[in-house]
Amino acid sequence: MNVITKSVQLLDGRTITIETGKVAKQADGSVVLRMNNTVLLATVCAAKDAVPGTDFMPLQVDYREQYSAAGRFPGGFTKREGKPGDNEILTSRLVDRVLRPLFPGNYHAEVYVNVMLLSADGVDQPDALAGFAASAALACSDIPFECPISEVRVARVNGEFVVNPTFQQMKEADMDIMVGASAENIMMVEGEMKEVSEQDLLQALKVAMDAIKPMCALQVELSKELGVDVKREYDHEVNDEELRERMSKELYQSVYDVTKQALEKHARAEAFEKIREDFKEKYAAENASLSEDELDEKAAMIDRYYHDVERDAMRRCILDEGIRLDGRKTDEIRPIWCEVEPLPMPHGSAIFTRGETQSLSTCTLGTKLDEKLVDDVLDKSYMKFLLHYNFPPFSTGEAKAQRGVGRREIGHGHLAWRGLKGQLPEDFPYTIRLVSQILESNGSSSMATVCAGTLALMDAGVPIKKPVSGIAMGLIKNPGEDKFAVLSDILGDEDHLGDMDFKTTGTRDGLTATQMDIKCDGLSFEILEKALMQAKAGREHILNCLTDTIAEPRADLKPHVPRIEQFDIPKEFIGAVIGPGGKIIQQIQEDTGATIVIDEIDGVGKVQVSAPDRDSIDAAIRKVKAIVAVPEVGEVYEGVVRSVMPYGCFVEIMPGKDGLLHISEIDWKRLESVEEAGLHEGDKINVKLLDIDPKTGKYKLSHRVLIPKPEGYVERERRPRPERPNNRQGERRNDRRQQGERNNFRQGGRPFETQKNFEENRESFEEREPRDFNDTLDHDFDF
Repeated sequence: MNVITKSVQLLDGRTITIETGKVAKQADGSVVLRMNNTVLLATVCAAKDAVPGTDFMPLQVDYREQYSAAGRFPGGFTKREGKPGDNEILTSRLVDRVLRPLFPGNYHAEVYVNVMLLSADGVDQPDALAGFAASAALACSDIPFECPISEVRVARVNGEFVVNPTFQQMKEADMDIMVGASAENIMMVEGEMKEVSEQDLLQALKVAMDAIKPMCALQVELSKELGVDVKREYDHEVNDEELRERMSKELYQSVYDVTKQALEKHARAEAFEKIREDFKEKYAAENASLSEDELDEKAAMIDRYYHDVERDAMRRCILDEGIRLDGRKTDEIRPIWCEVEPLPMPHGSAIFTRGETQSLSTCTLGTKLDEKLVDDVLDKSYMKFLLHYNFPPFSTGEAKAQRGVGRREIGHGHLAWRGLKGQLPEDFPYTIRLVSQILESNGSSSMATVCAGTLALMDAGVPIKKPVSGIAMGLIKNPGEDKFAVLSDILGDEDHLGDMDFKTTGTRDGLTATQMDIKCDGLSFEILEKALMQAKAGREHILNCLTDTIAEPRADLKPHVPRIEQFDIPKEFIGAVIGPGGKIIQQIQEDTGATIVIDEIDGVGKVQVSAPDRDSIDAAIRKVKAIVAVPEVGEVYEGVVRSVMPYGCFVEIMPGKDGLLHISEIDWKRLESVEEAGLHEGDKINVKLLDIDPKTGKYKLSHRVLIPKPEGYVERERRPRPERPNNRQGERRNDRRQQGERNNFRQGGRPFETQKNFEENRESFEEREPRDFNDTLDHDFDF
């Protein structure tokens, strides 16, 4: 295969290069995509034969990031990449949702698309390039595929739309959406916003389409140059057109009648199943001469064709009569029932029920120690807000075990998380975890999670800025017809049999998140605008139901919620509070029962103190603030005697801050020893800070100034320092110096420098015999 290189420019002048024929040549298709220092490898492999017994598209998309791409080692014991992280799964889903509808409906061979991040400098965001790379790999293969696609991220930075913004630009963006599209049609949208209008979202989609068109054109050129614009032949289905036509004629009206009855979900499913099974029995009786294998083959065809009959009947009933499966109008919301605090012990809890969809959500508040460490290739940070979504099988009446969390649960939870996170207060000290248990599902459980999450947050007393609601919209539009219907609050069957699943979340003032999957061709911006405005009306209706249940966040947290206080300390005191090896902070936590966390942010120590009760928090705060407090001259402190010396005692006036209480400052009377004053280690004594030495920072304390001066007291005059006889000592010093030099000479060396310095400055170290103890203190401890 020849090496072919193609390039396309973004609107800001950056270039994306696609190269094929150089690596991974054993795959059906492979490309290397480059943008600056970001490099991705995309490969695609497809089986030649269909998977037996399948009538769906068995596609698997995997996006994986190599830690070596950023020059990092993976964490963990094994130090190698393990199972995909949430970020990789979410990116895989973004690519999958665009590619899947473009494979032929009768193509049932396994297809594996792999996209690997090989190089990244932390400037450009690689997930926005994964869809382009995957589609280019398909374009370089002969795997049947309708048309090339691409994906771009669109952000609005300082009022201007930017395509594929950098990480730095995203910090200032108020809109972040990922758009997947062909040259003609939008296929997928997902993103978050800071309460933007519907018109702003439409404008962002138009910008995305302008950027995607040249990327699709590049892939068409690449496919032609490689000679794979004509795809491989396949025969994955055996069809009986006569049987298909017969089923359409005989069963359509019966299915249409059930559609109009507005039955409950399970009753409707049973009615539809009875029509199909009755036809199977009738067909088997009419064709008794067929073998068992032949009848099984015909039964599989009947199942496939019956799905088409259901789809046609449902769509025509809506388009022609405006009647939906449950009897609602196109813009009608199912009945809503809400309750807060259904559970006594969670910090916050709520039930949100809309029709046959129900979410039980709980809110748990924790400390900084409960934050989640994110250790992705290009993101190492902590998350203060977590949202986990669980979808047990019983919620749809399925009899099977619940295993680990799947890609669907991660994707739905992430959408709800994006919808809510912008309304959390920035200065709220708690780590927040929302858990949504879906107890019943028939349409848009992720949007039910948003609504139940809002209620649980308010029940927990989290001061959210504004309540958020969410709604899922659907679309019915047959090819070649101008008639269409936008459906509010869609059912599961309307999602499955319809042309669009369009979810939006928002406050009364604008959109906060969106997710859209489109399954039809030619969706105009006129239809999108109608869907957005109809969704806005539906969200406002749901918001009214939420605020009727609980109008605003509770004024206080529940009694069993751990309390947290935050305050700042100077950076230079962080070490003093922690202490050597954490000794001081551990002792404070042991004494008070509180948990203390200290971080340095922007040159300031951020202290967070948490405990189950107020008294423990207050005690811990007092101890920390005592450490960082600066003693003031003239203030009186209750100190603790830490050590007793002959000339006085050292008193701790604040944690970690000791001062000398000289023996002469203990009492007005003259003391011969500290013990005479009755002071011992551990005793408490009130002292006044007289002075702080400007050079050494030592504290001079006094106790006697706090007690009345005896009547007639006369301050004792300090005795003059006597003169020292220098001549005799100087001669002795010279004799010693000469003796030292002789000794060093005998050893073959020079006089030691320390000995020389000591002899030259000996005068300052000369001892003299004091006349009494107080005379020693007057001279050697002169303040």
